[in-house]
Amino acid sequence: MQSKIRTHDGIVGATYMLSVILAAATSIQWLWVAGVVAGLQIISPVTKFCPVYFVLNKMMPDTEPIQNGQRN
Repeated sequence: MQSKIRTHDGIVGATYMLSVILAAATSIQWLWVAGVVAGLQIISPVTKFCPVYFVLNKMMPDTEPIQNGQRN
């Protein structure tokens, strides 16, 4: 489970960093990507849905699912 959490954090962090680099290098409009990712992170605990965890749960079926849309 720790590897899935670390992978999620790496993907999200890389998305933020890439968005900022592209905004600085090309167009400020790239900051919308960072805004969308931030919005998804804010709403994720409420909806129990995260697109990154959705993909990771499919790619790592032998691990415990994280935020699989089921409420406890």
